[in-house]
Amino acid sequence: MFERTIWWAADEASTVVVVDQTRLPHEAAVARWRCLDDAAAGIRTMQVRGAPLIGVAAAHGLALAMHDDPRSLDGAIELLAATRPTAVNLRWALERGRAVLEPLAPDDRPEVARRLSTEMADEDADACRAIGEAGVGLLADVHERTARPVQVLTHCNAGWLACVEWGTATAPVYVAHERGIPVHVWVSETRPRNQGAALTAWELGHRGVPHTLVVDNAAGHLLRTGMVDLVVVGADRIARNGDVANKIGTALKALAARDAGVPFLVAAPRSTFDPQTADGDAIPIEERDDDEILTVNGRPIAPPGTRARNWAFDVTAARLVDRYVTDRGVLEASEITGWLRG
Repeated sequence: MFERTIWWAADEASTVVVVDQTRLPHEAAVARWRCLDDAAAGIRTMQVRGAPLIGVAAAHGLALAMHDDPRSLDGAIELLAATRPTAVNLRWALERGRAVLEPLAPDDRPEVARRLSTEMADEDADACRAIGEAGVGLLADVHERTARPVQVLTHCNAGWLACVEWGTATAPVYVAHERGIPVHVWVSETRPRNQGAALTAWELGHRGVPHTLVVDNAAGHLLRTGMVDLVVVGADRIARNGDVANKIGTALKALAARDAGVPFLVAAPRSTFDPQTADGDAIPIEERDDDEILTVNGRPIAPPGTRARNWAFDVTAARLVDRYVTDRGVLEASEITGWLRG
């Protein structure tokens, strides 16, 4: 089992090693990035994915670019920024990189860029652990009230594979499991790329957390019949008003949770909150190749000539979010603006 999802190779200078998520769950393997183009392709093809990890990966890609050509800062940022449009952590990381590197002499940039990428990876690991500490009390309260395992429903993969360590939505689950609080996770499969089935179930299994895989459309049944205590999801971008962009299908779970009276929680670090975006209507929604919908394992599942649309994300209105579990504590939507200013 890997300790982290991304790191600098010890045996090769200027090589970044990442857990290749496109090969899970069938093979736990790594990919090696040796240049800027490798990093950009790795983000675009989802060798790495998840908002926090995309940001850290972009920082590593920028460091690779500075090693090859320290005068290529603007071009490297432009290339990396174009890989995935919805996750704000990507822009956040690149803006931070520009602010640090642009004032430096070109010869100083490679070492500083590499150091910055490692610093950002360490910060992400610390932030996700803090999310776990902030949210574990919510799970403990349920267990104390019910005297049975806490039933958590999640969507997509907001685990350590989507971050550097710990994860966002899974962090309170892992901390609870670590402390002996019994917890069971309902894992939504997450069509069309099946990140829940392929990634979340894989990492929960390796951590020894009890879990059950269900089809995406089972969520309404689980919630209506009282089989879920908490819905906990991650986020790719949270607007200033608290609207949340996350994997397609999240909004439906939020609506079903509200109707069933089940708390809906969003777990995310500070870097996923975007003060520059007023609300969900202003969040760009990535649309991916329709082949992801029309085929499974390379074989068509729809008649020839069928058209498809493949939005990767949707927006959940802030009014449907009960709490935001962050590395700075648990917030309500009304507290976000003041928190961002602070």
